[in-house]
Amino acid sequence: MSAPVILTAEQMRAVEAAAMQGGLASAALMENAGAAVANAVKTGWTTRPVAIVCGPGNNGGDGYVAARLLAEAKWPVRLLLLGDPSALKGDAKLMADLFEGDVEPFAPEALNGAALIVDAIFGTGLSRDVEGAPRAAIEAINASPAPVVAVDMPSGVNADTGAIMGVAVEAARTVTFFAKKPAHALFPGRALCGTVSLADIGIKPDALSAITVDLFENGPSLWGGAFGRPTWRAHKYHRGHVFSVSGGSANTGAARLAAAGAARIGAGLVTVLSPPDAASVNAAHLTSTMLRVFETPDDIADALSAKPDYQRVCVIGPAAGVSAATRKNVAAALRASSAVVLDADGVTSFTDAPKSLFDQLRGSDVLTPHEGEYTRLFGAIGADGRLKAVRDAAKRAGCIVILKGPDSIIAGPDGRAAINVNAPADLATAGSGDVLAGFVAGLLAQGMPAFEAASAGVWFHGAAGQAAGPGLIADDLPRAVPSILRALLTPQQKNRTGKQ
Repeated sequence: MSAPVILTAEQMRAVEAAAMQGGLASAALMENAGAAVANAVKTGWTTRPVAIVCGPGNNGGDGYVAARLLAEAKWPVRLLLLGDPSALKGDAKLMADLFEGDVEPFAPEALNGAALIVDAIFGTGLSRDVEGAPRAAIEAINASPAPVVAVDMPSGVNADTGAIMGVAVEAARTVTFFAKKPAHALFPGRALCGTVSLADIGIKPDALSAITVDLFENGPSLWGGAFGRPTWRAHKYHRGHVFSVSGGSANTGAARLAAAGAARIGAGLVTVLSPPDAASVNAAHLTSTMLRVFETPDDIADALSAKPDYQRVCVIGPAAGVSAATRKNVAAALRASSAVVLDADGVTSFTDAPKSLFDQLRGSDVLTPHEGEYTRLFGAIGADGRLKAVRDAAKRAGCIVILKGPDSIIAGPDGRAAINVNAPADLATAGSGDVLAGFVAGLLAQGMPAFEAASAGVWFHGAAGQAAGPGLIADDLPRAVPSILRALLTPQQKNRTGKQ
């Protein structure tokens, strides 16, 4: 199964244009979109008074189609137009002419008595803040107790960034077409979409050849082909060796959390590299994870250079301390041929010298900053949003960057990116990010390419958060992995009739 594609507003327009060049009429696209909205209303709610608020563009045209089809199904429909009827043109005017009911100018009081509202004001093309009459209309929709179905995108949400453009509709359900847009996956827009339904409007997958597909919703269909299982010939070194660098005696837990994550996700061997003063503390807590003492940066490089025939990966940064010593330890890890997952203090230690870090990074390395750490290394995230910011960062750093958050984004220097959607808010707890670094390292150690390993690690992190549930602490996340792996890897059983 191919990974779910996410398209920007511009890419969606290009795909629609390609579909029309292939013989699909633009009016058919609008008819099919409006029909999908009407069907979502009819399947989601019982018959009730519905107010359909239409803008003057194509999104409003979709609303006219939905109004006509709902009226034909005997729903009480009230169509409210925001704007001048004479401004309607093209397919939107055609669909308005086909609607045989009354069309009223929008007024807030016209929503009184509506038990459902369809928002067909703006759609995906919004690029500036909402003001004037549209703003008043959105505020009136949000003030109504009626649930809202949004057409393509809640009006007021920037489709490419998820930003709220001054004010935005709060929808219970959003019906979008052919492919999701970034704002369906990125906060805060995602929070305003409610349940997102993806409708087929007649565009064939080959229309994607008109664009470069480089953004995906993260999940097993994206990276599952690179997720290997050990064969009968495998031994522990075939599954890779992860080294997790510990902080000092009072800061050892983060490295052990990363080590536990790497071990549970499948790394064959895991070693904590410990400074001498922390060795006894680490030894008291480790069993299946090995311990090795390092005194100098060269000791780290030597450990990572042993057994060159097998994959070695280093996690460095969790509770390492923001210091020149950490910079030297990172440089030593990057001198070795092993991949490096750089997190937390390993990122922040280069605040004053980001280029010196970028010059050392390789395409197999992974940076895992949260937004604060990102800002220290790459600068503030601009109005273009998190997606563009992390893509720019990956190109500057020349490696994979995971911008952590409730909607973590994974980006590669080649322009590919994935948005994660399965992370529960319970993951906002100390040590959670250390486990994520370990997951990514463990997958790299098993031979997954860096982009796929980073994407899979983020997905497993979210799945583990869901499995551990409310009240989780970071220690629970590695323990949740075996059940997730069993569910992911166990073939679906057939019943006695042979059906799935």
